[in-house]
Amino acid sequence: MKSRKWQPSFCDGPRCNANTLHPRILRCTLARHGGVMQNEEKDGLSRRDFLMSVGLAGGAAAAGPASLLGGSSALEDQGGEPEAEIAATAVSAAMRPQQNQFRSLMDLSGFWEFQLDPKNEGEQANWKDGLPSPRVIPVPASWNDLFDDAADYLGYGWYSREAWIPKAWDSQRIFLRVYSANYAAKVWMNGVLLGEHLGGHLPFAYEITGKARFDAANRIVIRVENLQKPDRVPPGRPPGGPGFFVGYPSTTYDFFPYAGIHRQVALYTTPRTHIEDITVTTEIDGSDGVVKVSARASNRWNGMGRAAIVADSSGKTFTVSLNFSQGEARAELRLPSARFWSPADPHLYPLTVELLESDRPFDSYRLEIGVRTFTLSGEQLLLNGQPVMLRGFGKHEDFPLHGKGLDHPQLVRDYELLKWVGANAYRTSHYPYSEEAMELADRYGIMIIDEIPAVGLNFSESEANVEAWLKVARGQLRDLIARDKNHPSVIMWSVANEPGVGRPLSGRRPARSGVEAGDHYFNEMVGLAHKLDPTRPVTFAAVQGGPAEWLAHVDVVAINRYYGWYTLGGQLDVAIATLEKELDALHASYPKPMIFTEFGAEALPGSHNTPPEMWTEEYQAEMISRYLDVAARKPFMRGTLLWCFADFKTSQSIIRTNSMNNKGVFTRDRRPKAAAHMLRARWRGSAE
Repeated sequence: MKSRKWQPSFCDGPRCNANTLHPRILRCTLARHGGVMQNEEKDGLSRRDFLMSVGLAGGAAAAGPASLLGGSSALEDQGGEPEAEIAATAVSAAMRPQQNQFRSLMDLSGFWEFQLDPKNEGEQANWKDGLPSPRVIPVPASWNDLFDDAADYLGYGWYSREAWIPKAWDSQRIFLRVYSANYAAKVWMNGVLLGEHLGGHLPFAYEITGKARFDAANRIVIRVENLQKPDRVPPGRPPGGPGFFVGYPSTTYDFFPYAGIHRQVALYTTPRTHIEDITVTTEIDGSDGVVKVSARASNRWNGMGRAAIVADSSGKTFTVSLNFSQGEARAELRLPSARFWSPADPHLYPLTVELLESDRPFDSYRLEIGVRTFTLSGEQLLLNGQPVMLRGFGKHEDFPLHGKGLDHPQLVRDYELLKWVGANAYRTSHYPYSEEAMELADRYGIMIIDEIPAVGLNFSESEANVEAWLKVARGQLRDLIARDKNHPSVIMWSVANEPGVGRPLSGRRPARSGVEAGDHYFNEMVGLAHKLDPTRPVTFAAVQGGPAEWLAHVDVVAINRYYGWYTLGGQLDVAIATLEKELDALHASYPKPMIFTEFGAEALPGSHNTPPEMWTEEYQAEMISRYLDVAARKPFMRGTLLWCFADFKTSQSIIRTNSMNNKGVFTRDRRPKAAAHMLRARWRGSAE
């Protein structure tokens, strides 16, 4: 089956009529990236094996393939008809809407009407025209922490509000953008279905040109659900299913399955012919920065444009012409004596791209770019040609009351704490973070490993589920790279977290079918990432005890290890010796740069003991410190991203006190534990 994306029809000139729309078939050929198949037997149990041994892991559940291409605004071509006429066109949401003299933006954040629909009767009852018994809900926010009757509810929830669209927008193209809705969304305007979308964490948009009522109220209704289904990414379990962590709600992953509209909803406009996409890559030539700009204009437009970079505070500007042919243009600018982006100097240059008619702009888009390179050399990670050691964390978008809802004060506080502790990097575990988070990473000089939501993949599952995951993950990766490709902070793509094959307790090798299914997944996903973005390395976070041969596909070996916690708990001397032995063996088989993407221990805030014991702040600090010592002794270890930055909410279970994962070095409300002070002492001003 081919995915079918809906795009505007092509016409010439900035004043073309964009109300006539038709579908265009898009095809993508995956680049395959091969690797040497290697296999390695490991003694002991994986973290998943440990959890299975105490009844915390479950078997596979079969389901059919996904009906929608997750992570992209595209209906999957199933050979059938949609359930209702769709009056809008799904468009790329990669470019964040802007407001300037040519574009308008209306943020619909605020209070919406909201109603739960546990019987899934709202569609038949025409709730698309208005909710019968609504209450108030803020957008953005998860609904789970707001209402007692929705605390563990993952079913259908309906949002509704009115938006007044000014008549002045009549000459523009108009779009509705949902920045993130978890997990599945269906959108109506004025009672007419705009479309459906599968996949949280990434934006989707619809063109509503010709459908809006001007100088009048337009009712926007969005139905959201986060049902746990095994063919989704991340995969879930049907109600009552075993789950990876047996808890409530039951999930295949160790964080709470928050539901709702988690980021903004907005209406925005563009000129009839407009800038559809911009790709920026940078190189370093001596002391100069080389900026390569590729731009795409809608309607296969032929004409002239320009790109301009403001070089310094005096306003000195470097400009280059863009000659658009069939909507495509490329150009190169050179910045003499450029400031190269780095954690020590996260300098950003304003770049503006314009479309011109008679040498006057009729559309404009502004980016802040960083001039930097990130490359690999042997066992080294090189930032701007110099070795760099990643120091930081895995994180979560998680905070009391708003759950995964976007919160600007929390974002700023997190970045302030990252700088306070001396970190220079983090991984967006285990899904794409907000566009605001990426923007702040650029500004604060924090390097990002950007990860798709592929967590909880067990390749011993049914073939139908595995094929569905690959289809969905491809779409998520395309959308993530399209959204985040121009951020200098993004140094690496991650295509999964802790994939596994569900090894039995006997320690026998996993079934070859599961290993081979995973091998196919990583061959496809790493190859696709390299094709979409040849400038960044690709990795995934490998689980302790997982198949080592999958590491042949990646550019950087990234491992999650918990010797001293899930295995060899309380035995730090033995745990560290075991860790060192495994690191040396892995590096001998896969001589690439290696990083820790997870390690750590839980610490209950205020729990103390000497000598250090598990669950105390002292034990957490000691275990983290000793892992850092190991990394410092291994020249091939080029990153220590510990687990995790702050405590976060999980499902209720017997291994999570107060429904919390307490591995954070900060509490959920961002108070430092002993480990945070230890890290600050080691990392501030350190070359570690």
